[in-house]
Order: sequence, then structure tokens, then C-alpha cells
Amino acid sequence: MSKDKKKPDTGPAVGTSPAVDESTDLDAVMRKYDRESATRLWEGTPQRIIRVLMAVFGLFCIGMTLFSKQMPEIRLTLFVGCIIIIGFLTYPASKKHCRVNYLPWYDIVLMVVGASCFFYFALNAMTLVRLSTRIEAVHVIIGVIGILVLMELCRRCVGAPILCVAGVLIVYAFVNQLSYAGSVNAAALYDALKTIIYKLFYTTSGVIGTPISVCYTYIVLFIIFGAFLERTGIANFFISFANRLAGWSSGGPAKVAVISSALCGMVSGSSVGNTVTTGSFTIPMMKKTGYKPEFAGAVEAAASTGGQIMPPIMGAAAFLMAEYMKLPYAQVAVKAILPAILYFTGIFIAVHLEAKKLGLKGVSRDELPKWKLLLRDCYLILPLILLVWLVSSGSKTMSHSAAYSILAAIAVGFVNFFLQSKRGEGETAPQTTGKALATAGKRSFFSAVESLESGARGAITVAVACSMAGVIAGCITVTGLASILINAIVRLAGNATIIGLVLTMLCCIVLGMGVPTTANYCIMASTCAPILIQLNFPVVAAHFFVFYFGIVADITPPVALAAYAGSAIAKSNPMKTGINATKLAIAAFIVPYIFAYSPALLFENITGWWQVVQIGISALLGIFAIAAALNGFLYRRIHPLLRLVLAVGGLGMMIPGTLTDIAGLALVAAVIVFQRLSAKKHGDLASA
Repeated sequence: MSKDKKKPDTGPAVGTSPAVDESTDLDAVMRKYDRESATRLWEGTPQRIIRVLMAVFGLFCIGMTLFSKQMPEIRLTLFVGCIIIIGFLTYPASKKHCRVNYLPWYDIVLMVVGASCFFYFALNAMTLVRLSTRIEAVHVIIGVIGILVLMELCRRCVGAPILCVAGVLIVYAFVNQLSYAGSVNAAALYDALKTIIYKLFYTTSGVIGTPISVCYTYIVLFIIFGAFLERTGIANFFISFANRLAGWSSGGPAKVAVISSALCGMVSGSSVGNTVTTGSFTIPMMKKTGYKPEFAGAVEAAASTGGQIMPPIMGAAAFLMAEYMKLPYAQVAVKAILPAILYFTGIFIAVHLEAKKLGLKGVSRDELPKWKLLLRDCYLILPLILLVWLVSSGSKTMSHSAAYSILAAIAVGFVNFFLQSKRGEGETAPQTTGKALATAGKRSFFSAVESLESGARGAITVAVACSMAGVIAGCITVTGLASILINAIVRLAGNATIIGLVLTMLCCIVLGMGVPTTANYCIMASTCAPILIQLNFPVVAAHFFVFYFGIVADITPPVALAAYAGSAIAKSNPMKTGINATKLAIAAFIVPYIFAYSPALLFENITGWWQVVQIGISALLGIFAIAAALNGFLYRRIHPLLRLVLAVGGLGMMIPGTLTDIAGLALVAAVIVFQRLSAKKHGDLASA
């Protein structure tokens, strides 16, 4: 989903006003750590023109998705062509060379030529489909130009990692085709190039393959919905709700950050974007409470990243996973519940123990938002509830569900603007009903334009990354590389499937660096998930495994963009912040291995509900033990040797199996008892 670059509105509507560190330039942080924010600077009339163009593109996507009956080749090439136009209007060649209202001539050429290649395909789709492999030289040239321009746009808005992977695979595919020719000459070179371009550009196995099709059909609508939803004030509501729920407890602001970032991140779909927007409030609050800067930044980064695995939305990934796994959306959302609980429980326990270790208190209940005000504004989540209900019930397609939810978000936004005007929020005085209606109508119109613009802007990086994912998948298909890699890993792993899991984990982390969530999963689903399926892991477990490790790339050094963004706001050491974020998110590195070997955690292959209960409870206790071991504090500071015992016991409870659960529980219980007795003896027993 799209992310709103603006700070959450935490005005009087919900009764909270978190402190913001005004010395931090949030736009600069976003531009540094989030490629999606490193955009051109438009002002005045050009800005208005670009805004209208973006809004029109958003409407075009909605209309085409819901009503177009044209063949996929036409719809998808028109979509990619438009993405190229707005992409080059948005992203400069380098974020270091960005002038106000400036579009260099070479970007105009790239934009026009690149978009024309895809529009040519759209206009001549029937002819090109009939030609099949008999495409002519001009068609080869058009395909080469189209792919190269798309790769340049990918470099600008997504980054080098995915581009390097795609480039290497294209070269490999070309060499692979040459190997069939027997000799290297001009004719062989041309035939190899022709074959590659035909597969990657003119078929639905390349650029316009499954990833971009899913992006066009589902993801863009959910991105636009997320943009509309954010402008209803839902981020404000989530932050206030989290404050009321946990702000009063020990180290309350950190717990508020965990809860609010999970809820906001679920909608925004951006680890970095949510870290900056929500973190602009939560990180200064945590520092003021007494948390160290590197810990405060890490909490926000880990929680914001976890928003991508938080059902029911999961940053729009739930809908994408449903499509790839051929499962109903409701099943995907349900299967994600227990792993998400384990992840956030681990972070929650860690921040609680850190607060106890430092002796931190919460916020006075008198300073927290009132339940009365929260209940008054709970209508803000109605569009989200409607979306989940429509998709879960199966009464509407996902596209139509998103469209209806967008309409609901517009209506809720209008009501919110009307009530704010009536109450005088942000105004010098409350307005009359007639004036409030006029104000609400005006604000709703501009909010809709901004939402469509934000949605279109958010769609650029996802669409480009999905196109590159299609290129990667196409190269793998053409060369048979998937089978080669799978067989190699299978042979390397042998009977030790854990080796296959570890190698797949490393691939996911590397491939996931700097890639948006939805595109990230597209890449993992086509490249890494088949490896685990070949190793006889269940399909659902394989897809969740690669999804989790693709996500944690945002908080895993050395390329931990979400953690680095959090460190910029916290003014802490980036690497220390990344290490702390990794420690806080340790569950994300352990839980995938649990459901890989015990799919019952995903409600798969269940022999009885007792199995789910057992693995759920033992995993929760294991997460608690590991969090305490990493933090080094329980009732008092833990001796290094006991930390090791505690960690071993925690891992034992997280490893599926009754014997390991019992052994792990015995070790953990022994450490807890010893800790409590020792704390009591020394008179420093911490209150629960």
C-alpha cells in the first residue's frame, strides 16, 4: 500500500498531541533511506499539472481494472507505458542532482521512447501475438529499448540489487541461447537476442508476466485504498488507541510504538515510510522516557517492518499471497495470525524488560487520550472492516472489494472533515452545519486528488519492481535455471533440509534489500519458494518462509534501511540501531523455521487442535526466554552463562516436539526460579 509522506495528524480529534522532534528533517530522512521519496521537486503550476496527471492515472487504473475487457497484453502494456511516463516525471537520474521544476532533455527522450515501445505493443497486440516467434528486427529493437528504459527506471526508484539480479540473468539467458547455436556468428547472436526479447517483452512470461498482472489487477487498487484510508485520519486513531492501551505501563511509549506501528504499517505497506511517519512521534517520546536512542530507533523500525506481516492486510501482501497460493484471502489472513503474534510478542517483551532494567515509567493516565474520544472516532476504521468483510465473504472480487472500500473511505473522510469543522478543530470557531458541509466537501475533493496522486506515486515503484520480477521469472523459465538451482540446493542439502532452509533464507535477505514489500514477495514467490517446495516443505509454509525473510531485509545489517531511517530520527549510530532492531525482531528469524517443520503454526496439516495449542504456548514461552536472554534482564541482570542457558531453553521450546518442549521448559523454569530467588535475596526484586 502507499505511504503518506506527511506526519500523522494527531490533533484534537482523538485527544493526543505527541511530541515531535522538530530538529529532524523528515523529508531529508525519507529521501536518504527511501528511494520512493527521492523524487523530483515540482512547485507552482508544474506541480499542479503533475498532481492532476497522477490523479488521472489513478482513476485510469481503477477504471481499467474494474471495467476493461481487453486482452491482457493490451491492458498490461498500457499500464506499464503509463508507469514509465509518471516514473520519469517523478524520479531523477540521481537524488543528488535535483533542481526545482527541472526535467532534463535526456529524461524526456527516455520517457517518450520507453513509453512508446509499450504503447506500440498495445496498439499492435493482435498482430504481434499472431506473429509469435516470427517477430521482425524492428520488433526486436522496440523490445530491447523498452526493457532497457524500464531497467533504468528501476535503478532510479527501486535500487541496484534487483536490477543487478535481472541484468545477470538476462546475460545468462543470452549466453544460454547461444550455446544451442553451435557457433558464434552474427546470425546466432541475432537469433539468441530475438528469442530472449520475444520471451521477455512479447509474452506473458516476462515484463508483462504474473507479477505485473497481479500488480495491475489488485495491488494498485489496494495502494490507492491505503492512500485514501490514511487521509481519513486512521493513523491518528491508531496512535491514540495505542497510547490509551499501553501508554500508562512501564516504558509505555515504546509499547505504544509497537502497537501503533503494527497497525499503521499494516495499512501503509512500507517499512521505511512507516518508520519515519510514525517514528517522528514515537521515537522522541521513547527518548524522553529514558530509552537509549539506538534502542528507540530500533523499536520503531522492528515494529514498522512487522506491520508487513500483520493480518489482515499485511501491506497488501495477503491479497498477493492468496493469488500465488490459490487460496481464499480469508485463509491467508488466518494463517498469518500466530506467526504475527509471536513476532510482536517478542518485541513487546523486549521493550518491557528494557523498561524494567532502566526503571522507566509510563505516561500519566491523565495525559492519555480518553476512551470516550476514541469510541467517538472509531468510525474511522469502517473502510478497513468493510474491505476485510467483502474479501473474506467472497461476495465480491478483490478488485471490486477495493473499489467499494475506496468509496467507503471517501465517505468516512467526508464525515470526519464535517465533524472537525462542526467542532472547530483546526478552525478559529465551530462552523454552522451549512458551512461545515461546504468545508467538508472542499476538503474531501482535495483529499481525493491527493490520495489518487499518492496512490499513483506509490504504484510506480511496486509496478517497476514487479516488472523486473517478471523479467527474473522469465529468464529463469527460458534457461531452466530454476530446476538447476533447485536441484543444486537439493543435492547440497541432502537429507539435511535445514541447509536448504538456511541457503534460501540468505537468498531472500539479499534479494529483499531495498525492494518494496509486494514486489519483494513476487520475487521470492518465483525464485525461492520453489526451492522449498522441491525440498518437500508444504506450499503455504514455503511461501510464508520466503515472505518473512524478504521482509526482514529492511532491518538486517548491512542494508537495514528501516533501521537506518529510525537511527536518523533518533540521532543514533545506524549500525547499532540495526543490530538492536535485529535482536528485537529475533522472532522473525526463528518462527519461519518453526512453521517450516511444524506447519500447524499456520493451521496446516493439523492432527488436532491440541497440536496448535501446544506449539503456540511453547513458542510464546520460547520467545519470552530468548527475548530475556538477549536483553540480559529478568528480575535482575542475568549472568552471561545463565543467558546462554535461557537462550538454549527458549530454542528448545520453539523446536517442534514434546521432548524438546519439556527440556526447554525445565531449563527456562530453572533460570527464572534462580533469578527470582537471587533478586529477592539481594532486595532488588522488580515489580511485575
